[in-house]
Amino acid sequence: MSTLTAQTHLTPEEYLTWERKQPFKNEYHNGQIIAMSGASRSHNRITVDITIQLGNQLMDSECEVFANEMRVRTSPEISYFYPDVIVVCGEPRFEDDTFDTLLNPIVVVEVLSPSTAAYDRGEKFEYYKQLASLQEYILISQDRVRVESYQRQGTRWLHNTLQRLEDVLSLPSIECEVPLRAIYRRVVHNAS
Repeated sequence: MSTLTAQTHLTPEEYLTWERKQPFKNEYHNGQIIAMSGASRSHNRITVDITIQLGNQLMDSECEVFANEMRVRTSPEISYFYPDVIVVCGEPRFEDDTFDTLLNPIVVVEVLSPSTAAYDRGEKFEYYKQLASLQEYILISQDRVRVESYQRQGTRWLHNTLQRLEDVLSLPSIECEVPLRAIYRRVVHNAS
């Protein structure tokens, strides 16, 4: 969940040096620092539950699941984001030997907040699309049962929306299936 943009212009190198010293997370886009705000209880519960679901299913695979703290760099237009959940398969590639900035996620999950939903669906997704490794982009609403799945098919992205607790999120790139009931198990919602 990101919020206010700071009035500072930094190069990507300056951002990384600065960011690694900060007590709180900050994203980076077009030279601007975007301060990250705290997440709601529902946001945290959903993030934890999808992380657990994916982690359990991928436990004996070559895939790794990261939640909240792993930064992702896009390229060729350099931006740095902190997705809520990331999956990488095979050998992870990192920006440098600090191992805190991932270059090759296969799945990115963002839990939507009212203040960031439009950005996550639009501009941020455009930057994630630059990642050749990325196969699936998942957006999870926290205020209602709604999961949007984008799957790369060549140069196109296929979109599917799930809105019932009985629905199952299918992630073919990592051979996982997650029931929406498991994602929303600790969040009270009206199916819409």
